[in-house]
Amino acid sequence: MSFELSTVCIHGNGKRKNVENTGSISFPIYQTATFAHPGVGQSTGYDYTRAQNPTREEVERIVKDLEHGIDALAFSTGMAAVSAFMELFKPGDHIVATDDLYGGTIRQFRLINEKNGIEVTYVDTSDLEQVKAALRENTKLIYVETPTNPMMQVTDIAAVSEIAKENKCLLAVDNTFLTPYYQNPLDLGADVIVHSATKYLEGHNDTLGGFLITNREDIAEELRKIIKTTGAGLAPFDCWLILRGIKTLAVRMEKHQENAIKVAKWLQTQPKVKEVRYIGLENHPDKEIINRQCRGFGGMLTFRVDSQETAHAILEKVKLVQFAESLGGTESLITYPMTQTHADVPLEKRLEKGIDETLLRMSVGIEAVQDIIADLEQALS
Repeated sequence: MSFELSTVCIHGNGKRKNVENTGSISFPIYQTATFAHPGVGQSTGYDYTRAQNPTREEVERIVKDLEHGIDALAFSTGMAAVSAFMELFKPGDHIVATDDLYGGTIRQFRLINEKNGIEVTYVDTSDLEQVKAALRENTKLIYVETPTNPMMQVTDIAAVSEIAKENKCLLAVDNTFLTPYYQNPLDLGADVIVHSATKYLEGHNDTLGGFLITNREDIAEELRKIIKTTGAGLAPFDCWLILRGIKTLAVRMEKHQENAIKVAKWLQTQPKVKEVRYIGLENHPDKEIINRQCRGFGGMLTFRVDSQETAHAILEKVKLVQFAESLGGTESLITYPMTQTHADVPLEKRLEKGIDETLLRMSVGIEAVQDIIADLEQALS
């Protein structure tokens, strides 16, 4: 059975697995480390929560259906998901990655994967010629984030998928910003999707989580071995929180977007604001690609002000909007990439991408938009 997206957020495609007989509408939290066996050589289908747990299995089913995959794996954090995914590769392998990735992903590559013999080349993946030029005989993966964090660059997923297939390497896409509500990278040719479920999927800034989703049986099989071996699976209670959060994903994403468009347009009118980057604005340079591969624009925007002093004043004066890392929750948050999300990126690389003392990133929440704008207005005054 196939449903509309807003229905899949609540029910998935089809019925959930029958693991209890009470008729509970809310899926139960199986807060257990281990499971008893009915007899020798017999199993209920569950043995040990590190391998699988009914609550984790249920949230994985919903996310799998939302992203049109064959399997989804839930991890303790988004970075745990990235770390597990990188275990598919070995010393001597080469990766081409978006040069405007989330800073934590760059830190993972530089501190862990490069140390272990994996080479990474960073390019602007929105420029297909740069992607092609970076490929080598030993390239095993193209790792893309679109739109990028924080500069909101957009990569043509279908076009990069063709390049990956021609060169017999995988394509992974971080889909955290747009979520499966607005973008489905597997449908565009990606092999693996990465999510920080801490963000929009959970949506309430109260737990951590991550997902890997794939439409390839061989990758799913290897990832299942890795999650069981490394023990990075998401705990039952956190699975339930994300399961509950996803139920309202559709209505939240619509409100995030509605507010973000209004905030972005208002920011464009402010004398102290010199640049606004939001993929929902008509002047975005990648508008044709956005309209082709996305169903919407989400709630993330980045803007540049006239000076470091203005940026600091905004961060210190906001009252409703909160100066905090992370994104995708019901609350509006404002972040200073230079010292927060991208602090571990070398200074020269940050500046090359335009991540300087005047750049602010905003996750527009679902509060009344007039209150968000009023708070920004007083902070800019």
